[in-house]
Amino acid sequence: MQTTKTDADIVIREATLDDIDDLNTLEKACFDSDRISRRSFRWMIEKGHALLLVAHSDQQLVGYVLLLYSRGTSLGRVYSLAVAADYRKAGIAVRLMQEAEIQALDDGRSFLRLEVRPDNYSAIRLYEKLGYQPFDIVTDYYEDHADALRMMKVLHHQPEIIHPQVAHYSQTTDFSCGPACLMMAMKTFDQALMLDRSLEFQLWREATTIFMTSGHGGCSPQGLALSAYRRGLDTTLVINSDMIPFVGGVRSEDKKAVIECVHQDFVQQIAESEILQLMSPVDTALLRPYLEQGALALVLISSYRLNQSKSPHWVLVVSVSDTFVYFHDPDVDWDENKSITDKGYIPVTHQEFNRMLGYGKPRYQAAVILSSTSH
Repeated sequence: MQTTKTDADIVIREATLDDIDDLNTLEKACFDSDRISRRSFRWMIEKGHALLLVAHSDQQLVGYVLLLYSRGTSLGRVYSLAVAADYRKAGIAVRLMQEAEIQALDDGRSFLRLEVRPDNYSAIRLYEKLGYQPFDIVTDYYEDHADALRMMKVLHHQPEIIHPQVAHYSQTTDFSCGPACLMMAMKTFDQALMLDRSLEFQLWREATTIFMTSGHGGCSPQGLALSAYRRGLDTTLVINSDMIPFVGGVRSEDKKAVIECVHQDFVQQIAESEILQLMSPVDTALLRPYLEQGALALVLISSYRLNQSKSPHWVLVVSVSDTFVYFHDPDVDWDENKSITDKGYIPVTHQEFNRMLGYGKPRYQAAVILSSTSH
């Protein structure tokens, strides 16, 4: 266990189960709402994909910082920071944050993000002093409906450029990741567009090949390409195979026949459209030139490296730098203390992202690359 003495009487170390009572007491003293429960503290220490550091002075727990990590990415999130009232001018918050950044970088995290109330001026000054920069406002974020200012710090030593101002939309069902990604792209190219469940389901009905199955109910690349094309976007469809996507997860021959029929209709519609089709493996080298020209890309991945679920999943790639691929993930797991902060502009190394690409055996790869007709 890593222990760091920050001065003569302050020790910072990783939390243990023996700290839960003191953590719970400190949490109640520091926060009136949005509190972390005893159960959550225990889970973070025992099972959480997280880093929980505590500060001790004279054998008394006087502060903590909790970082949540996003699996398969280079992103960490400062979920909570607390210091006992009598110790708030002792520099403990700075020391906790600095130690957290050191350990996060050692753990392969290149970015830390956080949320803070816009009227919490002292906390904002602290984060700015530490090098965090504001980049967004989330409305109605806290339990009392207050907004949240989102801030980020790059821990990686090389500056990175991310594609700015790409809208985020959280899918509202398990099967509508494709429509949610298409909606993000549509909103980015048309700021006046309203995003809601009605549009989400309309796009899903247009783009899915699935009929009465108990398995994956998502959308095919061909269906998404057609939906985007009908809405006036320049559309390029990239697939590495002419196989029928997702049909392998269906046992019923009748249902397979329905999927094949719908798929072949999509193929015929694409052939009669101006959608550009490429038969090619999908990787960062292929995507990057399009992104550098202002395009966005709906990309099919296996979600296993994100959440250990072996499911096909659509994400929206918004930028590719020398080091990282940045993407929006429409799947926000609110039950695991996640927020949009964890799901927007997710940084992943080229190597890690290329491992995510595609689904099934043989690995089926697909991307729907979109740009505005006025671009």
